[in-house]
Amino acid sequence: MPSNQGLRCHALRVRLQCPADQRAIARLLGSDARLWAADLPFAHDHDLAERRREAELSRPVPESAGESSPVVRAVLLRYADAVADLILSARRADLDYRMLSALTARVTGREKAGFPGRPITGPVAWQEQPSIPRPDCDWGLGDGGDYGRIAWCESPAASLDDRLDGGEPAGWVAALALTLSRYDDSSEPVLAVVGHCGGVKLVRAQVRQTATLGDLIASARAILSGAPDAAVTEAAPPWSGAGLLFTFASADYEYRPFLEPPFPLTLVVTLIGDGTARFLCRYRPSVVARELAGQFTSHLLLARRQVLELPRQRVSATELFGPAGKSYVVAPGQPAGPPGPETGTIHQRFSVVAGKRPEQVALSSATGPVSYGELDRSSGCLARGLVALGIGRGDRVGVCLERTPELIQAVLAVLKAGAAYVPLDPAYPVSRLELMIGDAAAAVVITAREDLPGSRTVTAGELKSLGGTGSALPPDTAGSADPAYIIFTSGSTGRPKGVVVPHGNVTSLIDATAGDFALGAGDTWTLFHSFAFDFSVWEIWGCLLTGGRLVIVPYWESRSPDSFGDLLSTERVTVLSQTPSAFAQLIEADRGRPGKLDVRLVVLGGEALSARVLLPWLDRYPESRCAVVNMFGITETTVHVTAETTTRRHALSRSRSVGRPLRGWQVYILDSMGRLAPPGVRGEIYVAGAGVAQCYLNRPDLTSERFVADPFSSSASDGRRMYRSGDRGRMRPDGVLEYHGRADNQIKLRGFRIEPAEIRAALLECPMVTDAAVARHHDDLIGDAADRLDAYVVLCGGTTEEVREHAARLLPAHMVPATVTALPALPLTANGKLDTARLPAPRLGTSAGAAAPAESKADQVAWRLATLWTDVLGTPVDLDDNFFDLGGNSLLAVQVTGTMRERGWPSLPLRELYRHPTVRMLAELLSGAGPAAGSPENGEHLAGHSALAESVGMVRDAL
Repeated sequence: MPSNQGLRCHALRVRLQCPADQRAIARLLGSDARLWAADLPFAHDHDLAERRREAELSRPVPESAGESSPVVRAVLLRYADAVADLILSARRADLDYRMLSALTARVTGREKAGFPGRPITGPVAWQEQPSIPRPDCDWGLGDGGDYGRIAWCESPAASLDDRLDGGEPAGWVAALALTLSRYDDSSEPVLAVVGHCGGVKLVRAQVRQTATLGDLIASARAILSGAPDAAVTEAAPPWSGAGLLFTFASADYEYRPFLEPPFPLTLVVTLIGDGTARFLCRYRPSVVARELAGQFTSHLLLARRQVLELPRQRVSATELFGPAGKSYVVAPGQPAGPPGPETGTIHQRFSVVAGKRPEQVALSSATGPVSYGELDRSSGCLARGLVALGIGRGDRVGVCLERTPELIQAVLAVLKAGAAYVPLDPAYPVSRLELMIGDAAAAVVITAREDLPGSRTVTAGELKSLGGTGSALPPDTAGSADPAYIIFTSGSTGRPKGVVVPHGNVTSLIDATAGDFALGAGDTWTLFHSFAFDFSVWEIWGCLLTGGRLVIVPYWESRSPDSFGDLLSTERVTVLSQTPSAFAQLIEADRGRPGKLDVRLVVLGGEALSARVLLPWLDRYPESRCAVVNMFGITETTVHVTAETTTRRHALSRSRSVGRPLRGWQVYILDSMGRLAPPGVRGEIYVAGAGVAQCYLNRPDLTSERFVADPFSSSASDGRRMYRSGDRGRMRPDGVLEYHGRADNQIKLRGFRIEPAEIRAALLECPMVTDAAVARHHDDLIGDAADRLDAYVVLCGGTTEEVREHAARLLPAHMVPATVTALPALPLTANGKLDTARLPAPRLGTSAGAAAPAESKADQVAWRLATLWTDVLGTPVDLDDNFFDLGGNSLLAVQVTGTMRERGWPSLPLRELYRHPTVRMLAELLSGAGPAAGSPENGEHLAGHSALAESVGMVRDAL
């Protein structure tokens, strides 16, 4: 039987006094009906009688198999106490309500078979819709199984005997509209109402926050009466899947407009003749989870009571949660306990570890190993040099060094001197470094660069000389609340903004994770990411504060998955931190590796994870061998907030889950009005607890906007704050957070947070640009690796190439638009806003169209390469097109070199693609490698190739 058969049928029950003449009833029903009779050995008010009536009222009439099939299914139930029930069921397509009611009156001999008491007005005249559309019930969290399954739950207040509205349905409709507005976070929720004769009405009800609950009641009456009203409009899908089904019942009469719940969440209100009502919630587990059905029911009943008792109350002041309800909503985002007692600052914790194992290797790099004792002594020497320069507690020191042991020594030295370090990536343009140094008011910058005019710079060697002759360090008075570092992120005002993070946040992060991840002295980590990316905070201190060995990954090895995989194997790395984009490339490279890595823990973060990309890794490294932990985090909440061990089940289900909060962290989901969103409902993610940063540096207005008081703290006077993230998500009833992207225009690209407004501001600084816009490009066919930033400009002179060069002088590589397209004017909406849908396809490269391949060997190689680039980039490629002007980036560069290797080309060091970024240049390089080196059929590796000098500042597309 089809699972929706009951939706096409309705039924009437009429109470009769025995003896009920079965033959007479059958004769009156006629040939279109079939009558079954049953004599039951119990009274009509017995529990077993109620169950039998319910079963018969829910049994649909099967579809017609031919002309002999009955139109009406009739059941006569005769009880032992001389009482009988006649139940007539029919398909509404054969008999509508009026016809079924008339048939019942004829059979029972009653003049009229109608509703007892005061009838409901309006819905009787509704026209039944031929079908009820499937809903967009995003908050239901159903299991996705068989849609035909039905379950039911009763609220504690299922028997509504309060007579607040005398059984008037308007209170229910107003309460449903109000509740749905909170679940959909919408001022125009779509709800469904079924009238007593089975007519279905989908309406879009306006729930204005400034209106009163009395206004909402008036709108509900308009919905029920069908009267024209500005606040009520007929609605089309999508709708939320919750609906009211009104029925009437008494001892003598009962009507069921549907024999199974018509909506995923059906709120059945049975109006009794004496003005009271019975309430029952029936739901489909495939769409609505049991916890959510019960939760919604409780919220609806609380909303209804307020609607009826407080007509002058504003909609915005309506509370869905009682005192216990608030605790229920807050609890899922609450961790199991605090991260542990604070045990000092980062450098104090490091000194304790170094004192326990001074001979153990702390750092490994191309220059050799560095023990914990050596690192402690060398950083102390540099710290004395800083003190000799006048650096002390409360100062800020910029650190602009390459990834080497010297970098770690310098950072520890800054902390030991009592100052906070400001990470500066030496690949950044000078103008951006100057801006960050000036904003941080850095007293000094530790760097080997000589092009930072206006900055007080010092090399690590100079500090070592000063420290070697300097006096002992002054007493360490720094505490856990002192700033440890100031890290800059992209800013919506066109300027990067500094985030001030104290020592205690970092030590709390390590305390919250060390036990769960079993971090210890036996682990080997990698420093893979840019020092200016907050993932490096986790890599450095997660390793050194738990006694592990930190392998410093050279820049070019971090760009090449094959080389990086070799490093992981050689160094026997056990703890690996990656952005999902970088890890996807490593997974592909590792598939062909003969041996397996020693990695036991992979920590993913920095951007949203598409869990399905993990399947090849999980095939090769089962969950019992290597845990893959997906972590949601924000710079302003100290790297990580939640953790989830990602399993094959997550990967196959395309899960958006990012796990539960870490111990000491807390997550709230709030709606657009700043109210708690019910579990299952999407809203904005707020983070409280141990990881919340101090402030935005020199940005009091932005600080007060984003770092706000925590009204849900157990003690209202403790001054605890929470961070408004701008990310959207929802909390499941089991405490697992799901991530659903950004609520604003911010972009996360290969691990970096990017504000398009900052890129636009840089473009507008170019004298030849009068207007500009920035959009993110994504190609589903190519995947995340092809994601890029496209710029559109209105020019008053000059060329787009000059505009891109100007942007590259102001912005770090990961923020420079991949393409710049000139337009006569930017397309706008009717409201004067940028219409991104009307932006044309960007101009890629400088291709003038394909030409016939030349006969020279280099040109033959070039055209084969052009074909390969076209396959990877998804756009036509000419011989002189620049790979990066075509939208290429570090991840696509890896794909190019990998595809070349798969197709039999010589092995190409990744840096050579950066040094030879056009097809023609790269073809000349390959052609000069040997007689047959350019042939795709020749798998010979390039030999005798000298290592070219790294021009890091010009070629990085850093993660």
